[in-house]
Amino acid sequence: MIIGEYIPLFIMVILGFIVGAMFMVLSEVLGARRKTFEKETTYESGMIPVGSARERFSIKFYMVAVSFIVFDIEVVFMYPWAVQLRELGVQGLVAMSTFIVILLAGLYYEIKKGGLKWD
Repeated sequence: MIIGEYIPLFIMVILGFIVGAMFMVLSEVLGARRKTFEKETTYESGMIPVGSARERFSIKFYMVAVSFIVFDIEVVFMYPWAVQLRELGVQGLVAMSTFIVILLAGLYYEIKKGGLKWD
């Protein structure tokens, strides 16, 4: 491994940092600084904010979010499996079936505990 082969890469990374820093500094120096009430308020879909931004969310919000992430990742694992199913054979089918059964058991548990009920 010769370090000389990586010199163009190092130059690109350094130039990227320089250009990024230069744009940040130029936007601070040349950017407009007119503060208005509308710019300082929180944006909530064009509506006037109601209440404090420090309110607590229900734990059910986080449970639904985590469930979405888990099942989204499940689909990401299923695509390569579906493409390679013929090469994987019965062993691949059993492995994915076990994976799906475990996820469905978790979903069943979450439904039974009321994790998906939005009160």
